[in-house]
Amino acid sequence: MERRTVLKTALGAVLALNLGQIAVSAGEKEMDDKSKASLDTVMAYMGAMGSGDMDKMGKLMADDMVWHNEGDKTLPWIGGSKGKEAIFKFLAVFSKNLKTTLWENTDAFASGDTVAVFGKMNGITPKSGKEIGEFTFALRAKVRDGQVILWHWYEDSFAVSQAYHGK
Repeated sequence: MERRTVLKTALGAVLALNLGQIAVSAGEKEMDDKSKASLDTVMAYMGAMGSGDMDKMGKLMADDMVWHNEGDKTLPWIGGSKGKEAIFKFLAVFSKNLKTTLWENTDAFASGDTVAVFGKMNGITPKSGKEIGEFTFALRAKVRDGQVILWHWYEDSFAVSQAYHGK
């Protein structure tokens, strides 16, 4: 399947391997069941994305899921997508334009249906061939009935834009 190949090359093993490095605080033992289930769902979705497991991703996505990336609108992957097929198409555009070389989640926590993940990334933009340099990201995700319904991504789009445009 073309989507599987595209995502595997884009996010690759870097994401999957680094997901195991997530340090969840000792307070996780005190996390309520809904928060724990939401965190587990988001981490499973990230793992499926990183390994290119499209079937698992699809099962973890609500039919009406919304994916939104904040940032420089001159980048082809900034903006929003709604629904599984639109999100898979978006991911193909993303993977064509950004090759992830570092992904490290540094903090992750949940409250009810809302999950926050923070970390750092690096990558290369094939358009210019330039390395971005390490930059930070934040994610706000929401979960409903064991499926991701919102993936709201924030990144240092200035650094990413500079590399993408060859500056």
